[in-house]
Amino acid sequence: MNNKKIMVCDDDQGILDVIQMLLETEDFTVFTEINSPDLIDNIKENSPDLLLLDLWMPLLSGDQVLKTIRQMDDIKNIPVIVLSASVDGSDIASDAGADAFVAKPFDLDDLVSKIKGLLMN
Repeated sequence: MNNKKIMVCDDDQGILDVIQMLLETEDFTVFTEINSPDLIDNIKENSPDLLLLDLWMPLLSGDQVLKTIRQMDDIKNIPVIVLSASVDGSDIASDAGADAFVAKPFDLDDLVSKIKGLLMN
């Protein structure tokens, strides 16, 4: 499991900080991106093994970004877990092509187990 790289995209710096600290204690390498329009360049630059993506963000929403990713040959197969406080978030996430969904406020153990489950595949 060690040295797996995870990209986290959320427009809330506090959430980015919490997730980064949590995942680093699990021995993941973490990259964060607060500006969703910059996410695809950041993915191409860092080649993460998995993406954690917030659904509701200004400029480009998570589902818009995810639909774009799923159409790009070089990065379309990256596992994506969508995070959202939205009631219908899981439907939106699966429609956009997410591999998993975690509701906010999220349970840290649940988040880590979903990440590990996707990275084992």
